[in-house]
Amino acid sequence: MEKLSDQLSEAQLVKDFKVVVADAEALLKATANTGGDKLAEVRAKAEQSLSIAKARMSDTQAIALAKTREVAKATDVYVHENPWKAISGSAGVGLVIGLVIGLLIDRR
Repeated sequence: MEKLSDQLSEAQLVKDFKVVVADAEALLKATANTGGDKLAEVRAKAEQSLSIAKARMSDTQAIALAKTREVAKATDVYVHENPWKAISGSAGVGLVIGLVIGLLIDRR
């Protein structure tokens, strides 16, 4: 199973990549009327690269969604098979978080 931080960083990466793609598309549209054969060639190559990158990102996003569903299903199965372990583990995590918050508040 992947760590939650890995999943969050993947989500942030997807979000950042979408912003970059949108900015690149806006730049290509803004320079669409400027002349020059070399610029038109570079623009066409950039558009092609962007479409490939968008397709790959879409595939990656679908894979990440499938993995997330698998992890959720595995967690559900584990909790149903081991309810007391899940309850005690959750209580332990809650206790640790409570202690840390209590210590942080006391230091102020």
